[in-house]
Amino acid sequence: MAQLSSAQYDALERAVVDRQRIAVMRRGTEFIVIPISIGVRAGKETIEALHPTTGERLTLVIDDLEEIEVVR
Repeated sequence: MAQLSSAQYDALERAVVDRQRIAVMRRGTEFIVIPISIGVRAGKETIEALHPTTGERLTLVIDDLEEIEVVR
């Protein structure tokens, strides 16, 4: 996924504010996570997230993701 559309950014930002879960696909594996923030690390856009079951903190690089969807 090279870039997110403005609608995808809006949905992702709303998910951060509302603490809604998102489903992301990376390297053929689907993750359901709770996004905490969107930022930049080492020049790449990232999503800081928590795993809802374990509480493990994850940093997901947006360019590495194949798909992002807000779970409603």
